[in-house]
Amino acid sequence: MTSQESLSREKFRYEQIASDIATLIEKGTYQPGMQILSVRKMSQQQNVSISSVLQAYQLLENQGLIEARPQSGYYVRTASGEDFPEPEISSPSLDPSHVNLHDLMMMAMRDSLNPKLTQLGAAMPNLELLPTERINRIMAGLARTASKDIHGYELPPGLEELRVQIAKRAILSGCQLSPGDIVITSGGVEGIHLCLHAVCKPGDIVAIESPMYFGTLQILEVHGLRALEIPTNPRDGISLGALQFAIEHNPIKAVLTISNFNNPLGSFIPDEKKKDLVKLLARYDIPLIDNDVSGEIYFTEKRPMVTKAFDKKGLVMLCSSFSKDISPSLRVGWVAPGRYKNTVEWLKFTTSVATGTLPQMAIAQFLESGGYDHQLRRIRREYASNVALLSQAVTRTFPAGTRVTRPSGGFVLWVQLPENVDSLEIYKLALENNITITPGYLFSPTNQFSNFIRLNAAAWTFPIERSLVRLGDLVKESAEHGKSLY
Repeated sequence: MTSQESLSREKFRYEQIASDIATLIEKGTYQPGMQILSVRKMSQQQNVSISSVLQAYQLLENQGLIEARPQSGYYVRTASGEDFPEPEISSPSLDPSHVNLHDLMMMAMRDSLNPKLTQLGAAMPNLELLPTERINRIMAGLARTASKDIHGYELPPGLEELRVQIAKRAILSGCQLSPGDIVITSGGVEGIHLCLHAVCKPGDIVAIESPMYFGTLQILEVHGLRALEIPTNPRDGISLGALQFAIEHNPIKAVLTISNFNNPLGSFIPDEKKKDLVKLLARYDIPLIDNDVSGEIYFTEKRPMVTKAFDKKGLVMLCSSFSKDISPSLRVGWVAPGRYKNTVEWLKFTTSVATGTLPQMAIAQFLESGGYDHQLRRIRREYASNVALLSQAVTRTFPAGTRVTRPSGGFVLWVQLPENVDSLEIYKLALENNITITPGYLFSPTNQFSNFIRLNAAAWTFPIERSLVRLGDLVKESAEHGKSLY
């Protein structure tokens, strides 16, 4: 074969690859927001050179069908990528503040339990996607074969078999843990409670990402702690420059982050930036409490690392749970508290004595069986698709001036509404239309996000799509009404 023939063949191959992918996108096999095969895997699958695949992907990019995401891969382009920009980086107050949001939070939580409402508010996993039948069979089997053991206390640090499985999985996130480094908790929320109690006392200042999950803000309120909000980018998380400035001007006792798929932003701190964050806090000997509850629900090719992977001084207190991907009702979480392990164990015992034995045994067996990896692959695929579909619906139905995040994991969307739209007013109007959302007020102790809402993308159905259309109309009407006032 001549060199000219070889070049012609390569050109045909990359054009054919691009055409095949375009057809799959058109037929809906690859849906908006879904990740396509990596360059390396496509090269292996098609038995062509990497340069041919790169040419094919470049052609698809030029056609507006796919987009490259840094350190992530290639994804089917969504309409929101063209029409709505991402929310602006937060710009909170420079002063710490007390948290007082419990009345509004409890109202929102009560609405999340109302079966008559279309649930777009609470960040609850899609129960249809959880391994309920498998867990039920495991628990029934344990009840028959371990009837005495399941009724005893598994005192802190908790069931060894479960801690072994957690330590094994930690390797995938770049973290070297032993079972002895881990304390089992009653859900992720208790883990954060214990960590804050271990390193802070009432009146202390805790630096947090802004926006921050309102459940975490409630924990700060319960402990009488002051929150210092740090500007946070919708893509790569907390501003290290702003955090360092805050540390130099305030007696900060701890920093609290959700470094992998922040709730509500969906942002994740790149691994190199995680390393810089841990290094910065080590310089000032400040503990980092990092909530990795959504760390396994990533849409990228590789699981992002955890901050604990870069911890050399035992200052990182890594928290997580199985509430988002196995079962929220089992209430099984864990924490790797570093140098504070003895204190956290003691606090766990004095707070709740122990986490339920049967749920710990069931999850340990599920992890050991390999079922967890299958479950994770399923929900990553479903949630990536649902997030993209919800984002597209917002783009089609919400007014100009709206901004939408582009999360690379988790299952929530953070939506910035036009400036003259009040999210609490939209919340009330939505309730009148049998829809519940989460108003942005809940994600800041200083009302930084009055024109933001958080939407849950865990499920996507025709009733949800219809409710999104109605919600978009309410936002449009509110925006128009606001304009008429000026």
